[in-house]
Amino acid sequence: MSDLSFEQMLEESLKTIRTGEVVKGTVISVKEDEIVLNIGYKSDGIITRNEYTNTPNVDLTTVVAVGDSMEAKVLKVNDGEGQVLLTYKRLAAEKGSKRLEEAFENKEVLKAVVSQVMTGGLSVVVDETKVFIPASLVSDSFEKDLTKYNGQEIEFVISEFNPKKRRIIGDRKVLLTAAKKEAQEKLLAEISEGQVVEGVVKNVTDFGAFVDIGGLDGLLHISEMSWGRIEHPKKVFKVGDKINVRIKEINGTKIALSLKFDETNPWTVAATKYAVGTVVTGKVARMTDFGAFVELEPGIDALLHVSQISKTHVEKPADALKIGDEIEAKVVDFNEEDKKISLSKKALELDAEPEVAEEAAEETTEA
Repeated sequence: MSDLSFEQMLEESLKTIRTGEVVKGTVISVKEDEIVLNIGYKSDGIITRNEYTNTPNVDLTTVVAVGDSMEAKVLKVNDGEGQVLLTYKRLAAEKGSKRLEEAFENKEVLKAVVSQVMTGGLSVVVDETKVFIPASLVSDSFEKDLTKYNGQEIEFVISEFNPKKRRIIGDRKVLLTAAKKEAQEKLLAEISEGQVVEGVVKNVTDFGAFVDIGGLDGLLHISEMSWGRIEHPKKVFKVGDKINVRIKEINGTKIALSLKFDETNPWTVAATKYAVGTVVTGKVARMTDFGAFVELEPGIDALLHVSQISKTHVEKPADALKIGDEIEAKVVDFNEEDKKISLSKKALELDAEPEVAEEAAEETTEA
């Protein structure tokens, strides 16, 4: 018969453990801040909240249930109260570090929720291992405020892996750039000059508007916004406006857009509408030393030369006219090829002279 007591035999039948060892166990009890594991040792293993996760104030009863199997690492064989102190998060971090190393080597695309918006970038956690994504690598365009990413799941790759220096860097920009390039190549293969496409105004400047037409930004120059004059693009468009534009020119990835559609070109019927001899009405749009330009309709301006303003001598246009004046004049020249129209108020005055003379003669006869 053995000289060992039952307790001694039971103790010898149980495995031995040491600090740093990875053990497997079954959850036998869960509290908000503590997990108890049966690890097949003479004492149960304890995982505190701080050794389970880096997430503050998490309720462990919501993430672990009695009967669950877990792996953990031994921190202390005896925590002073006869129990084995275990860590789950440090083991997870080691596995996470290995996982990130493989992802770095394989250029694997990872997904994680942004856990913290920091000064200069974002922090995400992959298997209890923190990854820092610098602000310069968050997007393919400058973003001043990164708070919108807090709690958002994002994709990224590991661009630098140096766990000894605790430097694990993520890069989201490279994925966005690659996706944008692919979308651009696809779009360029589908579009052609003269095609009308729908776009969204992305930015408005003094010289025009940049319009996203589905992955590429095209420039809608101020001169192409209307057949008439545009005082300032911001008086016509705002960011977010949806517009149909015509692709005027494609030069590599540079796209010129236009809102001048052939069917709305006022010059298509101008030869009939403004034939020589026609009396027209228009507004003085701008003046020079040699004459005034009169807008007959949006897109069609005519020149009223200083010599044609009146039958009496006019030194300079500003002596007789001002911008915004509505005038009546006769078309005296029409050049469709050069899109030039010349007007004369003087001709109207001269045309009226015979009528004045006749009226005066009739009045004399009646008298």
